[in-house]
Amino acid sequence: MSSQDELLRIEGIRKTFPGVVALDSVDFDLRRGEVHVLLGENGAGKSTLIKMLSGAYRPDSGRILVDGREVRVHGAQDAERLGIATIYQEFNLVPELTVAENIFLGRQPRRFKMIDRKRMEADAQKLLKRVGVRVSPKAKVRELGIAQLQMVEIAKALSLDARVLIMDEPTAVLTSGEVDKLFRIVRQLREDGVGIVFITHHLEEIAALGDRVTVLRDGRSIGQVPASTPEDELVRLMVGRSIEQQYPRERPETSDGDASLCDPLLCDPLLSVRGLTRNGVFHDVSFDVHAGEVVGLAGLVGAGRTEVVRAVFGADTYDAGSVEVRGERLGKGDVNAAMGAGIGLVPEDRKAQGLVLDASVQENLGLVTLRSATRAGLVDRKAQRAAAARIAEQLGVRMAGLGQHVRTLSGGNQQKVVIGKWLLADTRVLILDEPTRGIDVGAKVEIYQLINELTASGHAVLMISSDLPEVLGMSDRVLVMAQGRIAGELPAHEATQDAVMALAVNVTKNEVEGSRGH
Repeated sequence: MSSQDELLRIEGIRKTFPGVVALDSVDFDLRRGEVHVLLGENGAGKSTLIKMLSGAYRPDSGRILVDGREVRVHGAQDAERLGIATIYQEFNLVPELTVAENIFLGRQPRRFKMIDRKRMEADAQKLLKRVGVRVSPKAKVRELGIAQLQMVEIAKALSLDARVLIMDEPTAVLTSGEVDKLFRIVRQLREDGVGIVFITHHLEEIAALGDRVTVLRDGRSIGQVPASTPEDELVRLMVGRSIEQQYPRERPETSDGDASLCDPLLCDPLLSVRGLTRNGVFHDVSFDVHAGEVVGLAGLVGAGRTEVVRAVFGADTYDAGSVEVRGERLGKGDVNAAMGAGIGLVPEDRKAQGLVLDASVQENLGLVTLRSATRAGLVDRKAQRAAAARIAEQLGVRMAGLGQHVRTLSGGNQQKVVIGKWLLADTRVLILDEPTRGIDVGAKVEIYQLINELTASGHAVLMISSDLPEVLGMSDRVLVMAQGRIAGELPAHEATQDAVMALAVNVTKNEVEGSRGH
């Protein structure tokens, strides 16, 4: 490699926070026209490193070089001047502004000291065309979907003439079709000479898109390997050990080979849903969940899975049907009744719906049990702290202390806190909606083991996941939803990707054909 090909180099970077060494002598380099994957568990230092490059943090020691020249990145303007643009997991867009206004925010073209809106929208249209998204530059950002927001962020980066593009978990919330489209854009940018730092937890994406991989572990750069490196080896580098089984579901075997703590024909269900209907969203949904089992809820995007479990939990109401826990019927839209009956919900958007980000670990863990810990209007803080410390230790939450703000934890540790608050409440039926989204391989296995512990002790788990191998690997039974209905049920030994997709797609196809026949 010639020195002219190198866009960026990091040498011996160190960064500490109170009680934590986030980065320790980290080395990294990026070449023109390559996708360099930054890989590591949550808490390995990836976010700290990219925030160093974007100017949000400053290193305690070490050097950052751009085009072979040492630079200081003291803020977003410095990064922009150096041609470094970052697309974070949480998009940095203003919902009430238009697409064009967001792309050129703070840099609007002017004519006679006035914003030249016509030119701004024309320039935005060219950028949107370049990234292949059909969106009007006049559209409000709040009207766009996740994939469209992603492309607007890329267009914004291109408007800065970015030569270094950092993409933090860009595929975490995209469908497979949207991922394919994003990959086409990334490959085109690579051909244009842009250097791309790509962060992902989906190991299958690395060989498909990457050129090189740098692995971080516990704040250190463990090594640099080709993107073609086998996944098993990447996992070993990330976590320092091999993971023999990706989905370590421990199923108690019954005489007929079915996996369940009790025979569903003989045992009463913990959770029973009958004829649940919300007009225009889901229709006649019925299923049971028994003690000791994991029931997976699979289906295509928009099938109605999240809407159903939110109704079961009481977060949303419904028009017909019933929800019972251990034979006791729950009222519609009554979260308190659901919680009192022993239902807990870990939502798909943990940051917006599962956590109070600016509160501490202790405060978040105590959210569900706050009422029961209150006597005569006073909270028993000593008992709350002791309980929080116990559950944090049990779950292996990596933190500086119980007083640390949840916002500063890694994604995997945030998810453990969300789950932990329900464990403190002695939840009998735990609903997990996308439990491992945005979480690294090591943390995923820890959550899977936690699921095993819950079911082994007689609890039940209802799990939604868009990761079909995860559903198949961790479920004892799989319910397949399509078009707001239960399309079918498969026991673990019959559940394959083909079988699940056949149910999901065939129902959709049959309904379309049926509507044509009328």
